Amino acid sequence: MKAAKHTLVIILFCVTLMACGNKEKKQSQSPSQTEVQAGSSDEAITTIDLTASDGMQFNKNKIEVNAGEKVRLTLTHTGKMAKTVMGHNFVLLKKGVDLTDFGTEAATATDSEFIPNDGDDVIVHTKLIGGGESITIEFNAPESGDYDFLCSFPGHFMIMKGKFIVK
Repeated sequence: MKAAKHTLVIILFCVTLMACGNKEKKQSQSPSQTEVQAGSSDEAITTIDLTASDGMQFNKNKIEVNAGEKVRLTLTHTGKMAKTVMGHNFVLLKKGVDLTDFGTEAATATDSEFIPNDGDDVIVHTKLIGGGESITIEFNAPESGDYDFLCSFPGHFMIMKGKFIVK
């Protein structure tokens, strides 16, 4: 009887080991590249984690994606200041929109969280967030080309900006 229990324990242990399989961790190739994960609808989603600090800096100044692919971008404000003092957002501008003109105009768009002209110059944007907050948006990458992204909180666009490169 003892031998049968011992054999059963060994068999269960082996089955458990085989069920776990050989799972390998994926490593991103560089800070500006993103990880591709399977979405709930088996559609590939490019996941971008972007952080912004009280020092008015994004952790990335270049983001690369493929045209038409689904993008899930999470913006995390790593600072402590409130959004009324040091708010951050992610704004992806349409091709041909001048970043400086947009940023200057955004400074006066207080009623729309610093998104001027009803967002006519914008492909996609997040809401404004404060220290310790995070927000996620999903969108399809536009056609191939180079696009500007920025934080449109007054004065931030001069430092908090980057290129969104679509291949």
